[in-house]
Amino acid sequence: MKGHDAAALALRATLGPMLFAHGWNKVSGPGGLEGTTGWFEALGLRPAAVHARMAAGTEMAAGVGITLGAAGPLPAAAAVGLMTVAARTDHRGKGFFVFKGGWEYVGVVGGAAVALAALGHGRYSLDGLLHRERAGAGPALLAAGLGTASAAALLAACYRPPRKPDETQTDH
Repeated sequence: MKGHDAAALALRATLGPMLFAHGWNKVSGPGGLEGTTGWFEALGLRPAAVHARMAAGTEMAAGVGITLGAAGPLPAAAAVGLMTVAARTDHRGKGFFVFKGGWEYVGVVGGAAVALAALGHGRYSLDGLLHRERAGAGPALLAAGLGTASAAALLAACYRPPRKPDETQTDH
């Protein structure tokens, strides 16, 4: 299935470096980790410094894993988790289009990660070279389920968005 392997390689070569670059930008882009920490604090992720580092490290690790085609559906699950948290904290309520702050980008990245888990990393990957290829509905469901469940757990434990003035309780 030469087309299958080429498609997996093309998807990995697109998605992996993009995820790595996003993580790297959180560390060394304008504002660096301090700026990312401030952004995460404003979003309501507590403790923000921990989440800034976790998000950057997870994006870079998932990007490398996807690019190399390593560890089956686990890097895809990490991408799904990252995008789920981003959708809930930064893109929620802003519509569809990313240029208006919407969820378009995170939806495409999460969907592409699940598609890659279903497709498998292909013969031109580290998993392929080691004969550890995983593909199909099981890996796709694992990536989607593990990523979403991890994001839900993180949000339940650590997401404390600032209250808007109309959300504060008053004593009567």
